[in-house]
Amino acid sequence: MNEHDSERIAGLLEAEGMVATESADDADVVVLNTCTIRENADNKLYGTLGHLKSLKDRSPGLQIAVGGCMAQKDQGLIQERAPFVDAVFGTHNVASAADLLRRAAAGEGPVMEILEEGDAFPSALPVRRDVPYAAWVTIQIGCDNACAFCIVPSVRGREISRPVDDVVGEVRSLAATGTVEVTLLGQNVNSYGRDLTRRRPLFSELLRAVGEVEGIRRVRYTSPHPKDLRPETIAAMAEVPTVCEHLHYPLQSGSDRILAAMHRGYTAQRYLEKLVSARQAVPGLAVTTDIIVGFPGETDADFERTLEVVAEAEYDSAYTFVFSPRPGTEAAELTDRFVPAEVIAERFARLKVVVERSALARHERRVGLTEEVLVEGPSRKDPAVLAGRTRQNKLIHFPSAPLAPGTFADVRVTRAAPHHLMGELLAVTAKPRHRTMIPVVAV
Repeated sequence: MNEHDSERIAGLLEAEGMVATESADDADVVVLNTCTIRENADNKLYGTLGHLKSLKDRSPGLQIAVGGCMAQKDQGLIQERAPFVDAVFGTHNVASAADLLRRAAAGEGPVMEILEEGDAFPSALPVRRDVPYAAWVTIQIGCDNACAFCIVPSVRGREISRPVDDVVGEVRSLAATGTVEVTLLGQNVNSYGRDLTRRRPLFSELLRAVGEVEGIRRVRYTSPHPKDLRPETIAAMAEVPTVCEHLHYPLQSGSDRILAAMHRGYTAQRYLEKLVSARQAVPGLAVTTDIIVGFPGETDADFERTLEVVAEAEYDSAYTFVFSPRPGTEAAELTDRFVPAEVIAERFARLKVVVERSALARHERRVGLTEEVLVEGPSRKDPAVLAGRTRQNKLIHFPSAPLAPGTFADVRVTRAAPHHLMGELLAVTAKPRHRTMIPVVAV
C-alpha cells in the first residue's frame, strides 16, 4: 500500500515537470513516504532526516517532505524534531503533496496537512510505475479490526471500499496499456464491500470481474484476514484461470490464548480447517503467512503451539517478526508482560528452522515441473541469469540470453532452495505488451 502511494506521489511530482534522480544528493525535492508498522521505521526516518539536513545545509533550496503513516501518527512531532522539513502530509493527503511543496516554496514556511479522513480514492491521480507490465490497484483502505498489536486502524482509518466499477475500469485502462498482472490491495481485502452493500460476498465477485478483463493474465491480492476468508473467495481462485495459485494467509500465532489476546477472531483449528479447504480446492496452491514472535505474555507453551501449527501448515514461506510495541495500541501497554529479548531471539531462530524446512520441502516437490514465468529482469548477482516469478509468486532464476521484463516463458524447475527456485528456459511464450515510456526533458 505504501509503495503504491509512493507511485502516486512520484506521478504528481512528474506532472509538475520534475524528473526522478538516482541519488538524493542530486535532488531538488526529496519525499520520504513512511511506514510505522514496526519501531525500526521510526528510527530509520529520523536517521535519514539527519542525513538530509546536512544536504540542505549545503543546498538551502532543497525541499524535504515527509508523508505516510508516520506523518499521520507523529504529526507535529516531525516538525518539532526536524524543523527544516518543508512539508508534512498524512495518509489521507497524498493528493496534496505537490501543492504543499509549492506553498512551502512560495514562502508559507513549513506546511502540514493531516486529515483524519479525506477523499478515499482521489480520481485521476497520475502514477509513476517503475514496472510497466504489473500494477497495484487499491480496492480498499483502512481497517475495522482491532488487533491488539496493530497501529494500521489509527493511521489508515476505517474501512472504505472502492466501487466495483471504478476498480474494474482502472484494470481495463491498465490492460489497454499492456499491463498483464494486477495485485488488488487493501488492509483487509476479503472484507471488501461490506461498507458498500449488505449483499455478500462482494470480494469474490470482484475477483471474477477483474479476472475477466481482456489482456490481464494474472490477478493477485493482498492481504486477507483469516476470519474473513470465505468459501466463495476460494471458489473464485479455483475457477478463474487468471487468479494466481497463491494465498497470503497471516497466522500471527498458533496459540489460541495468544490469538484471543491479539483479538484475531479465530482459533488455530479453524485457521487450519480453512487452509485445508483452500488447498483441496486450488491444486498447487502456495501459502505464505505472517508470524509474530514474543507477543506480550507469550509463554514457552504458547510458542511450542505456534511451532506445531507452522509445521502442520507447511508454508511456502513466512514473514516472521519480533513483536514491536506501537504507541497507541493495546499491546504496547502490556509492559509487565513483555518477553525478554534473549528469549525472543532464541524462539525466532527456532521458528526460522521450521519455516525453512517446510519451504524447502514444498519447493523440492516442484523440481521437474514446468512453470509459467513472468520475467522481471537480470539477477542482481549474475547478469547472465534471469529472474522471474511463477504463478505461485515464487522467485525463480534461470540462465538465458537477455529477455525484456514482462516476457512470459516456460521454465523447467531443476533445483530448489528455501527462498527460490532454479530452472532452465524451455520457450518464450509471449513478448511484453506494455508501451516503453521514454522520459522527455524540456530544455
